[in-house]
Amino acid sequence: MMFDFATPLERRHPAGGWRSQKWHRYGDEVLPLWVADMDFTAPPAVMDALKRRVDHGVYGYGQVPDSLRHTLCEWSATHYNWTIQPECQLWLPGVVPALHLASLALTEPGDGVLTITPIYPPFLAVAERTGRVTQQAAMAPPSEPGGEWRLDLEALEAAITPRTRLLLWCQPHNPTGRIWRHDELAGLAALVERHNLYVVSDELHCDLLLDEGAQHQPLAAAFPALEDRIITLWAPSKTFNLAGLTAACAVITDPDLRVRFAKAMKGLLPDGNVMGLAAAEAAYRDAEPWRQALLGVLRGHRQMISDYVAHWPGVHFNPPQSTYLAWLDMRDAGLGDDPQQALLAQAKVALSNGADFGQPGFVRLNFGTTATQLEEALKRMDQVLRR
Repeated sequence: MMFDFATPLERRHPAGGWRSQKWHRYGDEVLPLWVADMDFTAPPAVMDALKRRVDHGVYGYGQVPDSLRHTLCEWSATHYNWTIQPECQLWLPGVVPALHLASLALTEPGDGVLTITPIYPPFLAVAERTGRVTQQAAMAPPSEPGGEWRLDLEALEAAITPRTRLLLWCQPHNPTGRIWRHDELAGLAALVERHNLYVVSDELHCDLLLDEGAQHQPLAAAFPALEDRIITLWAPSKTFNLAGLTAACAVITDPDLRVRFAKAMKGLLPDGNVMGLAAAEAAYRDAEPWRQALLGVLRGHRQMISDYVAHWPGVHFNPPQSTYLAWLDMRDAGLGDDPQQALLAQAKVALSNGADFGQPGFVRLNFGTTATQLEEALKRMDQVLRR
């Protein structure tokens, strides 16, 4: 079955007048490649399921259907070789709320919440928002221009204090696109056990592996001895472009840990979004052909970025192994201290600011868009960066 990833969609001035965070933050002259929101329609199977749900006409309080729980169990077994049970799933309206809930459920005021940098910006706000202490450890930067970011276990351990209780982890990694090697994860697992930490493992991009032959193994599956301290976060939002339907899942295999997390949810989150639950089930059950086609498109877009960056002096880029996000080092590009603002002003292209990820001088580019729109943005950047 053929899917259309080539036709640009009208998102800034749609006929229905719907507004989009991505397309309405900036003026009409700006091409937005910032927030992780793709410019592709959802899989046909998902749209069909939503139409059927809309046609029912009643949108009252819903429940997570058993069929969705079983579908995710099948997805986990098929794609990750991880056997989970339906009762291990707590569905909620997003991964970011889950990060905050984990802090409330598993730590006390004044405890340390640890993460690595650079990292997806909400990670850096969790501790302060929940009355905890923010703790950060920097990744080891590439040893050569365009090289690979690495996990620095020594730096991570040095950041731990007697009050550190929770590690916010991200795999595959946002924004670098790293797929962590097993030896890196083994070192992390040993550190977690040594310091008696809980872990929230954000695995939101695990279905978007771009390197041929790459495999994702959930942290809890790779190290079953740590299952009683790991909360795994999954969602169809990034893979199938369903973020606005607010449906995510915390997979918690340990019963006691699951009860603690579920208690923290009470009164703070609404019941499941009936549209989001219908979309999630259709995505995981019927949209695998669409996902495979998407991966082919994203691999081509990743190559397009590499081809352009090769002509930009002072710009360094290690192609992401996963995600549709390119992490560009602009510190030597001659754009000053804030390359994101410089490119916004000079190229009329909106990217994410690396400073928000804990890494000034970098930008994150979302290439989950049509080839036409991506090439137009890269041409605009080329006029500024090619020397």
